[in-house]
Amino acid sequence: MAETPEEKIKRISQEIYSEVGGTENVEKLIHCMTRVRMTIKDDSKVDMEGLKKIDGVMGVVDDETLQVIVGPGTVNKVADEMVKEVGVKLGEPFPSAKMDTTGMTDKEIVEAKAAEVKAAQKAKQKQTPIKRVLKSISNIFIPLIPAFVGAGLIGGVAAVMSNLIVAGDISKSYTDFVTILKFIQNGVFSYLAIYVGINAATEFGATAGLGGVIGAVTLLPGMDINAPLHNIFNGQAMSAGQGGIIGVIFAVWVLSLIEKQLHKWVPDAIDIIVTPAISLLLIGVFTIFIVMPVAGVISSSLVGAINWILNIGGAFSGFALGALFLPMVMFGLHQILTPIHIEMINKTGSTPLLPILAMAGAGQVGAAVALWIKCRKNKQLTNMIKGALPVGILGIGEPLIYGVTLPLGRPFITACIGGGIGGAVVGGLGHVGAIAIGPSGLALIPLITSGRVMAYILGILAGYAGGFVATYFFGIPKDAMVGEEDAAEVQDEVKTEVNAEVQDDNASVIDSNLKTATITTPVAGTRVAIDTVNDPMMAQEVMGKTVAVIPNMDSKIYSPVNGKVTMIAETKHAIGFINEIGEEVLVHIGIDTVKLNGKFFNIDVKVGDLVKQGDILGSVDWQGIIDSKLDPTTMTIVTNSIEYEISKVELGDKVEADSVLMDNKVQ
Repeated sequence: MAETPEEKIKRISQEIYSEVGGTENVEKLIHCMTRVRMTIKDDSKVDMEGLKKIDGVMGVVDDETLQVIVGPGTVNKVADEMVKEVGVKLGEPFPSAKMDTTGMTDKEIVEAKAAEVKAAQKAKQKQTPIKRVLKSISNIFIPLIPAFVGAGLIGGVAAVMSNLIVAGDISKSYTDFVTILKFIQNGVFSYLAIYVGINAATEFGATAGLGGVIGAVTLLPGMDINAPLHNIFNGQAMSAGQGGIIGVIFAVWVLSLIEKQLHKWVPDAIDIIVTPAISLLLIGVFTIFIVMPVAGVISSSLVGAINWILNIGGAFSGFALGALFLPMVMFGLHQILTPIHIEMINKTGSTPLLPILAMAGAGQVGAAVALWIKCRKNKQLTNMIKGALPVGILGIGEPLIYGVTLPLGRPFITACIGGGIGGAVVGGLGHVGAIAIGPSGLALIPLITSGRVMAYILGILAGYAGGFVATYFFGIPKDAMVGEEDAAEVQDEVKTEVNAEVQDDNASVIDSNLKTATITTPVAGTRVAIDTVNDPMMAQEVMGKTVAVIPNMDSKIYSPVNGKVTMIAETKHAIGFINEIGEEVLVHIGIDTVKLNGKFFNIDVKVGDLVKQGDILGSVDWQGIIDSKLDPTTMTIVTNSIEYEISKVELGDKVEADSVLMDNKVQ
């Protein structure tokens, strides 16, 4: 029996909690238009693969917050269900789970607390200055997007009706109704500075009401236009809204700094009276005479520069912007464009950036259709496309990005090309703007400036076609075109061919008469328990029986086997061997040292070389690895250990170049 919508929401919510380590591993939870965003306490408890496999989850992004993509509409219900289960509201801290120390030794308690501190430090490390800025911008504007969309659509209807009245197609009796629609539209955009001030204050830790007042100050309420205030820098009359949204955000940020200091200095008995008054006086004057003039120049210059680039660059600028927007979305950098869109709308009545950037979504749609046609046998992929394509057409691109094109690689690139082609058309035609921000795709059509709707539609069609053609001919991975049955057959055939080649190639190495062999250490140093290694996969010996050694400063790397070199990673941090009894042995030098891209490694052997135990293979600059803040612990792994009886030799912690790590027998 199929699950009801309510049962589906509850199931997704419970399964997400299960894969992230339970409610006790979540600090707080919010959502945007497509993603449930969780602040996680201990990342090691999160099963990323398990999250991705949940039926209903379209993708997962591990950034400053853990973002689980479930799609528009669904995300509201899942997020509400998840916070309801815990008994808090969206954005509120989850009840802190106290550490249960029952039955724990003092050492275990200390270790558990150390793990908590380590997790907190790791979370802090994720918060780079750029990510903090992007997060703040997102938190300020995301709550306002429904208002932008609603008011923008109402404004679009008002504009269409006004044109029809002027053309005589409808009666002038509708004039009052159009006026009412414009009142509703202006309810957002006329007082946007106040809303932004309130949200910015909440984000920066100031009093929300004070932030709203500072936003209102930029509107210069009550100023006599016959006797205006003057700019202290050039003597010109100041105008309401000068400095725009950028000025409001900066002023409220300064307000938060002042207010926090005043709370520390002012006695509690008079804090509620003195602090708000002094904060508003200082920041109000600062905003009017410093922030508004300076931010006014910045915002005007920014808007002017963007318009100049679009006017001069035309199709070329449109292609570059349309092609680069998907990577910006992938890295979360698109949030920084929100205040720019809004500032352009405030200054000129529309943003010409948004229609061009919207073409990135059109390229995604074209790429997805091409994948659907050419990969019909791949039911899992086509089902994902069927679920993500409708919302993609309406301008919500994350499900297609994270569920379809990005995991496949090449289709993501060809989708970017399609977005560039659509952007080139819109940029080439020119003067296509959006009167409000919100979704892109077809949902943006009502928000396009009157008279330019057809230009925007032509851009969308070009983006669809560009993404489709580029993907159909150049962006389809071969493994995406086969179904599960075909994939199994191909895999069996390839495995048989590879095994035959390997057996022929290694015949000169493997001695069928030998039944035992030893593996010696590849580095001199101190052997450590494998479960203490700072890599979950290695610590659990997922790849096979493993011995870990922390190297001393001896830079030499030694062969652990009598056999042949079968693999050397391009980054030189891993070397594979096959020994005389057929064991496949991998030496993994350091943890996460792949990031060094070969730096500090000097490997003198090559694939195919015959080696003996103790032969020097090359050298490693251990101090360079340590100075790079990486762990030098080196693992020796038998990757086909299931075929052998392996005994780890316990001869003390210190190991030299000829120390035996494992005694092995053929089963």
